[in-house]
Amino acid sequence: MNVEFVNTLSDNYAYLLLPAGSDAVAVVDPGEAAPVLRALAKHQRRLTHVLLTHHHFDHVGGLSEFVATFPDLVVVAHEVDAAQVKGVTHRVVHDDTFIVGSATVQVLSVPCHTRGHVAFLTAGKLFTGDTLFSAGCGRFFEGDATQMFHALDVVIGGLPEETEIYCGHEYTEANLRFAASIEPGNLEIEAHASWARSRRADGLPTLPSTLRAERSFNPFLRTRVPAVANAVGCSSERPVEVLAALRTLKDGFRA
Repeated sequence: MNVEFVNTLSDNYAYLLLPAGSDAVAVVDPGEAAPVLRALAKHQRRLTHVLLTHHHFDHVGGLSEFVATFPDLVVVAHEVDAAQVKGVTHRVVHDDTFIVGSATVQVLSVPCHTRGHVAFLTAGKLFTGDTLFSAGCGRFFEGDATQMFHALDVVIGGLPEETEIYCGHEYTEANLRFAASIEPGNLEIEAHASWARSRRADGLPTLPSTLRAERSFNPFLRTRVPAVANAVGCSSERPVEVLAALRTLKDGFRA
């Protein structure tokens, strides 16, 4: 499975999924249509699927144009968030699977940012929308820390360490500044921040990350680490409370 980044809006990523041995292509989270259509025009393939991680406009804004342009398009979203998005044809729940060309895609339910947020897993690549970012996680708009902890620690955290993480926004540099404020002695944060600055200076994405890498510098995946828990005045034996405290601090963080 090849993946192509498409920059949309100010800092969003849509993704083209290009399964090997097939002329099919899927797009994940088309926040606007024009840049995705330009990317599609470079490939001699059929757009067959649109995969929506959640209902927010910066992830679905281009959908209406795709539905009008491509007949028989399969539009996939969780059954909860689908109620807020016009054009969804395929409503899914946790652990559902479907086929894009030659590839199998698995649905992972990760509610919190929205009630029907999902991630899509295919060929060792995880498209996390606004649940897991590199060095961060999404805001708890429609859920709570218990839900986000389950999403990060159990659902995503149960995947193989080499799983590649493709998230919905280019937030890595800002997230690492927050991470450094929580663990100023973490050399992995320092090294990854230097790498991320270099990538962004060259106009390149800081993704994909891997689950293994995220465990070394993402504070939201390090809630059982005493240094992280101590930084927010919690016990590492109560990781949900640590996660809630981290998110509250991040919501007000400016640096």
